[in-house]
Amino acid sequence: MKTHYHTQLFLCAVFLLVSMVGRTQEITQNIKGLILDQDSKSPLIGATAVVVGSDPILGSITNVDGSFKIAGVPIGRVMLKVTYIGYKEKVIPNLLINSSQEFMMDIAMEESFVTLAEVAIIAKKDKSEVLNEMAMVSARSFSVEETKRFAGSLNDPARLASAFAGVVNSAEGNNDIIVRGNSSKGVLWRLEGIEIPNPNHFANEGATGGPINALSSNMLSDSDFMSGAFSPEYGNALSGVFDMRLKRGNYDRREYSVGLSTLGTDLAMEGPLGANNGSYIANYRYSTLDLLDKAGVVDFGGVPRYQDLTYNIYLPLNQRHFLSFFGLGGVSSISGSDQDEDTEENIYRDEFGSNMGTTGLIHNYLITEDTYLKSFVSVSETLLEGTSDLPTAGDNERFYNIFNAKYSKTFIRTGSTYGHKFNSRNKVEVGFVYNRINFQMSQNVWNFDEERMQNQLNDNGATARIQAFTSWKFRITEDLTMVSGAHLNGLTLNNSYSVEPRLAVQWDVSERKTLSFGGGLHSKMESPSVYLWRLEETNGTQIQPNRDLQLSKSAHLVLGFDQKLGANTHFKSEIYYQHLYDSPIENDPNSTYSLVNESEGYNPRELVNDGTGRNYGIELTLEQYLHKRFYYLASASIFNSLYTPKDGVERKTAYAGDYVFNILGGKEFPMGRQEKNRIFFVNTKVTLIGGKRYTPIDLPASIQAGDVVRTEDQPFSAKSNNILIPNLSIGTRRNKPTSTHEFKIDIQNVSNNAAVVQQYYVQQTEAIEESTQLGLLPTISYTISF
Repeated sequence: MKTHYHTQLFLCAVFLLVSMVGRTQEITQNIKGLILDQDSKSPLIGATAVVVGSDPILGSITNVDGSFKIAGVPIGRVMLKVTYIGYKEKVIPNLLINSSQEFMMDIAMEESFVTLAEVAIIAKKDKSEVLNEMAMVSARSFSVEETKRFAGSLNDPARLASAFAGVVNSAEGNNDIIVRGNSSKGVLWRLEGIEIPNPNHFANEGATGGPINALSSNMLSDSDFMSGAFSPEYGNALSGVFDMRLKRGNYDRREYSVGLSTLGTDLAMEGPLGANNGSYIANYRYSTLDLLDKAGVVDFGGVPRYQDLTYNIYLPLNQRHFLSFFGLGGVSSISGSDQDEDTEENIYRDEFGSNMGTTGLIHNYLITEDTYLKSFVSVSETLLEGTSDLPTAGDNERFYNIFNAKYSKTFIRTGSTYGHKFNSRNKVEVGFVYNRINFQMSQNVWNFDEERMQNQLNDNGATARIQAFTSWKFRITEDLTMVSGAHLNGLTLNNSYSVEPRLAVQWDVSERKTLSFGGGLHSKMESPSVYLWRLEETNGTQIQPNRDLQLSKSAHLVLGFDQKLGANTHFKSEIYYQHLYDSPIENDPNSTYSLVNESEGYNPRELVNDGTGRNYGIELTLEQYLHKRFYYLASASIFNSLYTPKDGVERKTAYAGDYVFNILGGKEFPMGRQEKNRIFFVNTKVTLIGGKRYTPIDLPASIQAGDVVRTEDQPFSAKSNNILIPNLSIGTRRNKPTSTHEFKIDIQNVSNNAAVVQQYYVQQTEAIEESTQLGLLPTISYTISF
């Protein structure tokens, strides 16, 4: 009996231990955030958020400030359903819950025409639905998880956007994006609703892209990208808009992340700050190659040196007043040189540095439940410096300067947006922005004919750009919505301005079919250097012929169709037409030059606003959102891009690649026993671009001039072969009880294709060299969050 009793006791103890181990193996996390009215931005009290399929049910109800918290959510991918009486139900799929950090999100809900008690209107969230409710066409939201998941994105929203229909990345390796055949200079970057300078390291004058984005994906929340027919609030953009949003830090506990990759070493932290659920979040990154170079591990010329810092501080003062203080800064520099492979003689040396920074203070005031006022002030600065030297004839070890430039600009911006929701059908917004631009710019170039340094730019001063807008959202019926309004963009430098009406309509024909239409006028200020460039006349005096240039303008028309093919799949098509006008072109009746073909910098010429252009095309997208650990996206764009310079002949632009096709997808595979919480993932992306256009070099003329001379009577007549870019990423993600570990290898151009994309002239060898697309580039990263 005693032995039997001991045996039973032992078996019970074993069973209890196994049960406890089983319970401890399930790792859970919290989901929390805010639920707001989409139009009035006011909190919804008593809204319900539930994890779909949870048993027992996991859910929460919002309190007086609209916040909710769902505890004990199993890690992995979950679906969230949000309901509120009189509002359309929202279902949000594929939330990736990790063990290391609480999942935070803001959810905007749309009021229904039906407001009877206990009536819930179902409207499952479409992943492509944008955060800005005023954007009806050519717009898409994207998540920070997608910037990390899509192959070749390198945690960069600009590279991610190249997967979307109508968007092409630079084949040379920069993240410049060509949207619907437009120059990348037409892209607008906004952060927290405020225009910011180009947020990329190693960015040239006038560019909107660069090799590496300074804005860390660790800091991003869900954001929007627009490719045309922008809603009234967006100004100073011709081709595309990145409307980036920073995530708020965790207001309950401190969380950290450390990442090491070939691109940079990241340190991130977030946590509570003050009372009323205030928080902070910050991320710092330093160039890994620079660290290795300083440690003596690597030793080669041209090491890219860069570092950046991003932060966001959120301070609710009470239930009506909210402050946020954010910033982004980046410092980058590189020096390079080249030698002849045979003679080992010096060919050139140069140095380049690019710094940018922006900081802003935002005050959100909920005046009533239906009215809000958002005000801000921000300060941004950019500094670009560069020099180029050539070896002297007869003494290859001595150099003389052929180029030096310094561009320093300060932007002081302030503005307000007033919004009022009259009822479930009508909402109005009115806003203004004042942007003061202080500049100090100089540039000198060696004149090879006269063998002297020649000044091209030397200006210290200031100007201002003034913007104002009004928009009206009118829900004609439950299924038919119209957004109309206008935008004003004015430049005080020469008192030029543009009044831009906008209109967009969206009709939900059925539960699965949607038609949309959008149209409007848009304008953009060129870089200040374009207006202030100096040309030297034959008598040696300098003039500024471009000071009175008007704003560059474009009219957009878009017609769209969206068909839901299932719960997680949809097909989308858009046709568009864009008419470019008042484009700066060279004031020469025989010239073929137009500024629409420049993506950065500027070729000094006398310009007038007599140029025109046309972009038109069709875009197709078939997409399955992540479902059962699998997703895919296929996009096709067939387009034409034309311009007409002063000689009156319509020609292909530099960006007329004719077509671009993308196929990408990925799959997640559980690894090992379930309690290991380990995932192996594979993602791939294949892009086919219809060649890169460039203007051939006239070799005899270049030798005679001692500098590159292109056949300008045949602009962009040369075209490379098709550019194929296959990308692949693989990795693992493991959740431990208090930390998440991710290892990833992301390889760009895995087949190492080498299509020719440009020609350049080398003075020392008097030969034409060819540059090719970016070759095979592996990026290895390891991240731990805790």
